[in-house]
Amino acid sequence: MTSIPILREREGQIYQKGREPFKMSCGKHSLAGSVSQRACVFCGSRVVLYPIADALHLIHGPIGCAAYTWDIRGALSSGPTLHRYSFSTDLREKDVIFGGEKKLYSALCQLIDAHQPKAAFVYSTCIVGIIGDDVEAVCKKVAKEKGIPVLPVHSEGFKGTKKDGYQAACDALFKLVGEGPTEAVSPCSINILGEFNIGGEAWMIRDYYKRMGVEVVSVMTGDGRVDDVRRSHGAALNVVQCSGAMTFLAEMMKERFGTPYIRVSYFGLEDQSKALYDVAAHFSDHPEIMAKTREIVREEISAVYPELQRIKPDLEGKRAAIYVGGAFKAFSLIKALRYLGMDVVLAGSQTGNEADYEMLRDMCDDGTVILDDANPLELSKYIIEKKADLFIGGVKERPIAFKMGIGFCDHNHERKIPLAGYEGMLNFAREVHATVTSPVWKFAPKAVIS
Repeated sequence: MTSIPILREREGQIYQKGREPFKMSCGKHSLAGSVSQRACVFCGSRVVLYPIADALHLIHGPIGCAAYTWDIRGALSSGPTLHRYSFSTDLREKDVIFGGEKKLYSALCQLIDAHQPKAAFVYSTCIVGIIGDDVEAVCKKVAKEKGIPVLPVHSEGFKGTKKDGYQAACDALFKLVGEGPTEAVSPCSINILGEFNIGGEAWMIRDYYKRMGVEVVSVMTGDGRVDDVRRSHGAALNVVQCSGAMTFLAEMMKERFGTPYIRVSYFGLEDQSKALYDVAAHFSDHPEIMAKTREIVREEISAVYPELQRIKPDLEGKRAAIYVGGAFKAFSLIKALRYLGMDVVLAGSQTGNEADYEMLRDMCDDGTVILDDANPLELSKYIIEKKADLFIGGVKERPIAFKMGIGFCDHNHERKIPLAGYEGMLNFAREVHATVTSPVWKFAPKAVIS
């Protein structure tokens, strides 16, 4: 990596896998001036809560923060679509000086009367933290008057990282848990945490569990419903996919309700199968669940295997760079890309912790660049140096890939097809194949390190 200069303050956040061990410096605030790829606290809270489709989502702040809409985070709903609106109190200079509590109260009352939501989430943004509006008091007053939960989400962007937004969202969700009836919940039941139904994945995964004989009480928060969250404490097990986002809630439910949890991933054949087997193993008193699980795994893999084998030869030896939100997703992507015959030359995340990076270090091949909270310049230069053919990331990484003249695969918020589950693995392979083998890259000028 000698050809790429690194800011001195970030030297502990970038390593190249080799013989020498390393300990990643992570979980710290982004370096001022380095134009981090990482999102803010408010964004983190919206990521978690936004897919609750029958709730009102009100942003208490300037109108600019409301730009983060359903169009960016297109979580699908099988019923209500209230989550597709982006409501804002539109705070202006006068409100900053005199306070925005009256405006918040008025907006909440009008919106609840107009839309009759099951609950309301009120997101505090940076300016609200600065002027000191008592959002808690306003929410409490409106909840009493309107008879629904009105939950403040303390997500002032300046106070931390995207991961702090996850914590704020889980704190708000936890106020709903335990409020609903559980008499009808099956003893073989789970909650799915951290599946956001961006491309309809939650529906596919629910179907796997249904075929296994396992009841899904709540998906937090893919195609989410307030009443499901309220009765989620009746489930026997929490199954956590996006560990960076939802482990906070799983830990809180374990402490208060005694609900155990396991970590899983639904991306790739290997991890999807392991997720189903791990859940089946939890219900070992019901051996018929494991028998059905084996049958489902066999059927699903048989259905996609021939097409995957046809695609693999074209991808053999191609190089991929990965930069995603949570490191747990990176683990699955590395396995999936290896299955397709590709080499991972860069792996990074926005919110990984020390254990995540130790896992990445153990999984990656020698020479792989591993980095935390990257910026566009670093990503661009490592892509060039490592001669990547493909970049997997989200909305902020797409232009970097295209400027570098290489293929891109959206594995985050903007995609429209499911990439989880067995069908998702086939979709992923097809998308990777289409972009990596596209003839358009022959006409793109190749960047060089300067």
